Amino acid sequence: MRQAALERRIRELQLRVRTAREDLAILLEQIDSLAEDAEEARVRWLVAETPLAEKESSDAHRHLELARRAASTLRTEIDQCVTDRDRYLHELPVSARK
Repeated sequence: MRQAALERRIRELQLRVRTAREDLAILLEQIDSLAEDAEEARVRWLVAETPLAEKESSDAHRHLELARRAASTLRTEIDQCVTDRDRYLHELPVSARK
């Protein structure tokens, strides 16, 4: 790959890493809140023992699990982008590395 193309690809990957890390930080805050909500819903269900309380608890836990999966996906994307970026950096001539 030509040096200019390598440099462009490295910049693109670095931008994806930065954006994904920012998204992950926001998502982790949301997960904390969703975990609190899920625990509160679970306690309400245990106390109330009603079908509605059970559904609310189930829904809260489902939302929490979806958020956790999204965070895992972001972590995987970050790891892959960092790996690709590092590989491209090693392909650059030593004189072009900044």
